[in-house]
Amino acid sequence: MNLSSCGIDCDACRFKTEQNCPGCYEIDGKPFWSSNGGTKCDLYECAEKRVLPHCGKCRDFPCNMLKDWASAEGPERIDNLRIREKASK
Repeated sequence: MNLSSCGIDCDACRFKTEQNCPGCYEIDGKPFWSSNGGTKCDLYECAEKRVLPHCGKCRDFPCNMLKDWASAEGPERIDNLRIREKASK
C-alpha cells in the first residue's frame, strides 16, 4: 500500500490516474483539488506541523478532523493507518 499522510491508499485512488496525482508527499500536500491550487491539505499540514510522517503517529489519532474527512471521503483511511502502525511495531 502507498498511503498518504491521512491514510488514503494512493495506489487505489482514482485520482492517481484521472488527475495524474503522484500523492501528497510528492506534491508537498498541495492537492489539485485545493481551492487556489496552492493551499496545503489540512490533514497533511497538521501532520507536518506536528513533525509526524502521517496521522497514524499522532497522539490524538484519530482526531475529529480525520474522522470528519474519513466520513466524507472513505472510512478505510483510518483503518489503513492502524494497519500501518501495527506493521511498524
